[in-house]
Amino acid sequence: MKTIPTKSFVLAGLALCLILAFFISPLASSSPDGLEKVAGDQGFLETADEHKLADGPLAGYGVGGVSGERLSTGVAGVVGVLITFGIGLVIFKAVRPKNEV
Repeated sequence: MKTIPTKSFVLAGLALCLILAFFISPLASSSPDGLEKVAGDQGFLETADEHKLADGPLAGYGVGGVSGERLSTGVAGVVGVLITFGIGLVIFKAVRPKNEV
């Protein structure tokens, strides 16, 4: 049985995640999440303070400066996948055993 090289497998998985993030992220529900819904139902949603990073580059599940809500959300999804992959890559490289040559 032929095995797939690890690097090819990881790159194929990353490509699939990037495609899904770009095309599926804009389809996410715009309904409030559980915490926001409960806060609204209980009447204390209006007392919430603005988050310190509310004006950040990825605030509101979009990318500032990108026209079109669907495109902005898709790009934010791609950026999120790349950041998560990069952090994971750094962690895995840091904890993997060193091979003696």
